[in-house]
Amino acid sequence: MAIHKIFFASLLICLLFQISHGATKERLFSDLEKGALEVTTKPSREGVLEAGIDKLSITWKLSSKATKEADFTTIKVKLCYAPVSQVDRPWRKTENELFKDKSCPHKIITRPYDKSPQSFEYTLERDIPTGTYFVRAYAVDAKDHEVAFGQSTDEAKSTNLFSVQAISGRHKSLDIASVCFSVFSVLALLVFFVNEKRKAKLEQSK
Repeated sequence: MAIHKIFFASLLICLLFQISHGATKERLFSDLEKGALEVTTKPSREGVLEAGIDKLSITWKLSSKATKEADFTTIKVKLCYAPVSQVDRPWRKTENELFKDKSCPHKIITRPYDKSPQSFEYTLERDIPTGTYFVRAYAVDAKDHEVAFGQSTDEAKSTNLFSVQAISGRHKSLDIASVCFSVFSVLALLVFFVNEKRKAKLEQSK
């Protein structure tokens, strides 16, 4: 009897998972209201930005074209790959089904929706890979479903892009310590050879 109960519970869990999964699959990027938010970014300096060091000043506000504002409860801002950084990288692929989309994996900030213009200064995370990026803000409803978006680039994702250089994985202090250790090792080796030669000479003179 207990086995039958466990089996029935397992089937019920699987069914609920499939139902929720199916509901998620119906959420398509193409169904979202585009341009509902005006998003701008201003890098802390010109040229290639360094992960873990440089910053982005991000602002977003409601567009005059927005028609679904009544549904907005939360704004989710994300860092997204530009097409040039998605070539030959299926793990960054853009998909119309939102649960499959891999183009915006880097979360920047989540805030309650506010009609007034909002801003945030974002320091690029240390684990951001080398690539070319833009920023996208999703407007989310009470069910945590995306209903609209805006982005800092055009529809073709070819303007107002910025490049990021990933950290090398080494810190300057580690490089300095490595050099010091190498110098110490060489000096220790020289001292060892000098002492060995002195010992040899002393033994020969006896």
